[in-house]
Amino acid sequence: MSLSMYAITVTPIVRNLTQLRQILEKAELYAESKKIDPSVLVNARLFPDMYLLKRQVQIASDVAKGAVSRLAGQEPPKFEDVENSFPELIERIDKTLAHINSFNANQIDGTEDNTILLPRHDRTSTFTGLSYLTDFVLPNVYFHVTTTYAILRHNGLEIGKKDYLGDVG
Repeated sequence: MSLSMYAITVTPIVRNLTQLRQILEKAELYAESKKIDPSVLVNARLFPDMYLLKRQVQIASDVAKGAVSRLAGQEPPKFEDVENSFPELIERIDKTLAHINSFNANQIDGTEDNTILLPRHDRTSTFTGLSYLTDFVLPNVYFHVTTTYAILRHNGLEIGKKDYLGDVG
């Protein structure tokens, strides 16, 4: 049995971004109910040298949209990193999900051996499609979604594992 690159790329990314969207919606309601300035949460972090919550969401979005685009042999769309509110972050997730959902399995399947070039700050990394997905994309999406969850939980939002995982099985 062979695995579908589309299934192991799109399915977990869509699930994670969908759950992230729901968590951000809960955070917006939480801020409102507790009379917390939402920008306090949007600009929160766990430690001084970590990215702000809004940057965690932006990076999760960038990695996700980059994954499907690069695997399909396309240039990822550029989103300006201008979000400063929960509605703006939610809108960014919606744009990312729309982009991801614009691809079909025929565009992604069979890309496990393709060469993926990933421009980074000081170099370009070279991956196979499968190693790009398993060694870079999925760990990064999980990390930044989890960190967003942790920042909000640390700041009092009552969320749990089910909020992160969603409905499984």
